[in-house]
Amino acid sequence: MPAESSRGARPKWLTVIGIGEDGLAGLGDEAKQRIAKAEIIFGGKRHLALVASFAKGEPRPWAVPFDAGMADVLALAGRNVCVLASGDPFFHGVGATLARKVKPREMHVIPAPSAVSLAAARLGWALQDIETVSLHGRPLDLIRPLLQPNARILVLTSDAEAPDAIARLLTELDFGASRLTVLEALGGPKESQRTARADAFDLENINPLNVLAIEIDSNPQARVLPLTVGLADHLFDHDGQITKREIRAITLSSLAPRRGELLWDIGAGSGSIGIEWMLAHPLMRTIAIEADPTRAARIHRNAAACGVPGLVVVEGSAPKALAKLDTPDAIFIGGGGSDTGVLSAATKALRTGGRLVANAVTLEMEALLLAQHTKLGGDLTRIAISRASPVGSMQAWRPAMPVTQWSWVKP
Repeated sequence: MPAESSRGARPKWLTVIGIGEDGLAGLGDEAKQRIAKAEIIFGGKRHLALVASFAKGEPRPWAVPFDAGMADVLALAGRNVCVLASGDPFFHGVGATLARKVKPREMHVIPAPSAVSLAAARLGWALQDIETVSLHGRPLDLIRPLLQPNARILVLTSDAEAPDAIARLLTELDFGASRLTVLEALGGPKESQRTARADAFDLENINPLNVLAIEIDSNPQARVLPLTVGLADHLFDHDGQITKREIRAITLSSLAPRRGELLWDIGAGSGSIGIEWMLAHPLMRTIAIEADPTRAARIHRNAAACGVPGLVVVEGSAPKALAKLDTPDAIFIGGGGSDTGVLSAATKALRTGGRLVANAVTLEMEALLLAQHTKLGGDLTRIAISRASPVGSMQAWRPAMPVTQWSWVKP
């Protein structure tokens, strides 16, 4: 088979082949030829066994624990190497891991249908109309933001226990009437599917190779996370140290989240700002800085309960705790402080073009923001919220503490 190359580039030494549960029967002629001619073949033990009858190269099972750095593969650059992967290597697969280390022009990829594609085909679900999530080696809490009324979700699981664990989580969150279908060993001779309600889940002897299909059915008490900023305050555990819903919505609008960005939430309190920042997109990141250990622990719990368990909490006081953190794209500073050093450190740490939003409820903090506005420019906004509450047998407006907000884009 002729080598493929571009001027000045190393020939395509690495072949990545997707393989399904049907093994050889699902492989085309080109895939078989490349496996047969490979000097070294990497893959899981199951994959290597599927091609053992015609592979001539040295089989190398993946190391345990799995090396995401791909050191063993990279050490063989320039030789004829083949990597076997489940289904589509670029759908939560090893192909995406390799592509971070190997140039695309050095790889030849032959994908197979992903487990999600197979599951959708069996169920008659349109892929563009459903949600998908990989919980393979990842926290189950990641499914929480997807739990919307009438949603259809396909979940890539890690093992035989995951469907039952997900059923229990759904029941706990008042989605117990949801219909769960376990699709096992998709594409192979042992393929099967079984269905049960979440609150009556009793399926046993589940194949570890499974996809879980969920048809959401909720009751009025279900813990649905709305698809907008400004979540209700009761969705967060807090001790009063929380940016209230309306102020939070305005603050997040000022922070203007963009795909894949990192937020520093300084003096995070309950973590509500950083949590909603991460809910904007799965690639968003937050580092919450909180000096109080009780509140820091609460932030961890709130992040998990809202489906963003990847939120990072740094326990310590700013500005000292800001040292050596990754450069932020945006910074939020909450309302009670009056430390000039925090503002100075934050403006210095922010990347060029990054956004800083600071809220003040005290006169001392407001004075600092006024000084920063005079010095650096930006926008000043006064936010006043009033809520109706009883006065005897009637209703009257009770104003909340006004908030002065300074927002600034670093030139």
